[in-house]
Amino acid sequence: MEGVKRGRGRRRLWRRRLRLLIPLAVIAGAAVAVVLVLDAGPGRAERQLVSSYVHAWAAGDYPQMYSLLSPASRQAISERRFAADYRRDETIATVVSLTSVRVGRRRADAIPVRMRVSTRLFGVLGETLEVSLIGSGSSATVNFNPSLLFPGLSGRERLARHMSLPPRATLFAADGTPLAQGPDRTSPIPLVAIQIAGVLGPIPSDDAATYAAEGYPANAQVGHDGLERVFQRQLAGKPGGVLLAGHRVLAQVAPQRGHDVTTTIVPSIETAAIDALAGRFGGIVAMNPRTGALLALAGIAYSDAQPPGSTMKIITSTGVLQAGIAKLSTVFPYGTAAVLDGYTLHNASGEDCGGTLLNSFAVSCNSVFAPLGAKLGGKRLLATAERFGFNQTPTIPGAAESSIPPSSLGSDLEVGSSAIGQGQVQATPLEMTDAAATIAMGGRRPLPTLQAHLPPRFAPVTSHHVANELQTMMIAVVQSGTGTAAAISGVTVAGKTGTAELASTTTSNGQSVANANQLTDAWFVGYAPVGAPRIVAGALFPNQGAGGGTAAPAVRQVLVAGLQATH
Repeated sequence: MEGVKRGRGRRRLWRRRLRLLIPLAVIAGAAVAVVLVLDAGPGRAERQLVSSYVHAWAAGDYPQMYSLLSPASRQAISERRFAADYRRDETIATVVSLTSVRVGRRRADAIPVRMRVSTRLFGVLGETLEVSLIGSGSSATVNFNPSLLFPGLSGRERLARHMSLPPRATLFAADGTPLAQGPDRTSPIPLVAIQIAGVLGPIPSDDAATYAAEGYPANAQVGHDGLERVFQRQLAGKPGGVLLAGHRVLAQVAPQRGHDVTTTIVPSIETAAIDALAGRFGGIVAMNPRTGALLALAGIAYSDAQPPGSTMKIITSTGVLQAGIAKLSTVFPYGTAAVLDGYTLHNASGEDCGGTLLNSFAVSCNSVFAPLGAKLGGKRLLATAERFGFNQTPTIPGAAESSIPPSSLGSDLEVGSSAIGQGQVQATPLEMTDAAATIAMGGRRPLPTLQAHLPPRFAPVTSHHVANELQTMMIAVVQSGTGTAAAISGVTVAGKTGTAELASTTTSNGQSVANANQLTDAWFVGYAPVGAPRIVAGALFPNQGAGGGTAAPAVRQVLVAGLQATH
């Protein structure tokens, strides 16, 4: 009986406990429901709005940001001005990226967002962005004010910076002689330095945005041309200064001095190039073909592009030989002109030439090479030229791009004209010098460089066999063709002349006009010694006659100096 009574007592106790627990469970459930309602209420929608705003900012999606503004804000500031103001502050701070770390809860009329901003100059900044809202819940919109333009701003503060550059580093020639040093950029060899070092000046308007994004002060002096421009970043170092929110310092960084640069320029070879120009308008390049090192640059060596004339036959012949269209022994008929698409292309001075491919190249016979170019075709000529470096961004900053427009290679006449360096083909002395260097190096194109001690880089162009055949053709130019003025006693020189017509130099019957020399660009490219090349040089003299008479002697002068300096 006692056991039964005890069992009944326990059941009554559990029933009383259950009656007490049921209301508590109901209350707890109601509390959970309230929390869920709150999470799905106005606060969630507002935080989602703010998250969308900062995520769009991180993606640079200014139109999306602008769409989240209140109607009054959009009326007060145009979308164009809105985006420009954001870009301005990002440039001031040298922003690389920004992310939102945490979106807080609304306090009064704003939601704080903890931001992480990575910058190019000022490191990583952790600042809070106060996003002001109008309205509540799903109807809330962003109330634009200047403090939204950058994390850490408050009120009507605007972002600003005060920057300075460190002292500029020194430019050295290959032998260690300063080419530009100190604030006045002086050199103990001023005649060489003035030709190659370049000058400093105010930031060009076209480059203002780029330099501003790198933190340069607006009044900075930067390299305008020459080596000062090529090595601008290395020489200038990194700007330093303070980033300000109004008058408050958000970040600061010290300027970092740049690095001294030893260039590939050899003063004795540069002097020879200057002497070979002899005060004439033109450009001369000297290169070490084994490394791509530019030993001398004088005049318009890489800054101006002109029709390359018959130096282009180096490229055309490479394509022809590689395609198997002709061999060195292939014989072509003699003639004074060739007719393509009904148009007559004359040889220089109405010369009657032809014979083997080797002989036609040596005497630079247009009546052979224009039809050969047409037979090669536009696609193959273009592909060959591009392997040689045409239509490619030059490796030297500030260098003009050599070009052969694909659109100019439609008809046989267009392709034939381009094959002999006329038409719309444009090249710099640097490009054609590099073409000769490619043959010197057995079909590998050295990528030009002006910084000493860098490992050489090459780009494949053609086979060693084809390059050797071209070399044989270029030797013939100097030994018995149009380039004999480049011959050096006791040294085997390979080269190619070019005489690019800027206007017609012949009458309808093929005779030369009286002022023919003033209507042609004179070119020559060559290297020595054949078999173990140490120097390749190229020259261009606009409006100054034939390549063999004007440019070949100038290149010879530079080759001699280069051989003396490099043995």
